[in-house]
Amino acid sequence: MLRSLRSALTRFTVRRAAACQRDAPRRAGAWLRLGCMLTPTFAEAYPALVRLRRSIEDRWGALAAAQEASVRFPENPDAWMLLGEACQMAFRQQDALAAYEQVLALEERPDAALAAGDLYRRSGRPAEAAARFARAYAAGGGAEALRLNAQALFLAGDVRAADEALHLWATQVPDGLARLSEARAELFAEKRDA
Repeated sequence: MLRSLRSALTRFTVRRAAACQRDAPRRAGAWLRLGCMLTPTFAEAYPALVRLRRSIEDRWGALAAAQEASVRFPENPDAWMLLGEACQMAFRQQDALAAYEQVLALEERPDAALAAGDLYRRSGRPAEAAARFARAYAAGGGAEALRLNAQALFLAGDVRAADEALHLWATQVPDGLARLSEARAELFAEKRDA
């Protein structure tokens, strides 16, 4: 009963924050902080607080709220995803990568694998990026994960595996087989530009 009461109070604080967010962001923040203190589970209060902090350009406040959520709910992959996104906004790429890897340790999620793969690719580690994009595809990330996997494999030097991933991608998108040679040409152009 206490848990359901705390959940109801948390929902109330989130609604109050939404009502006053445009005109009084400080008051909205206070409502959301109260909601974060009351919430028995990782729910809408923490993501709403992080969104509010982002909207008022308080990246460090958003990061602090996301860190608090991950400490308070360490077994919740959504809390770690929130932390990864907040870390990226604060330009803390290594911390974001660690958060996404923690999500993947808790649950196979395509969004976390895609985000981790993107960070590995941007940091010049194409083999790790390819592994995360393959993991994203296996978790239901769709054809886009395959295309990204092919790009990363090609950058890592595994041309045969990249071609196989690209061919599999072509079987899953409309007119993919007709666009396969164009996609291969793009891959080679990216390698020349890199």
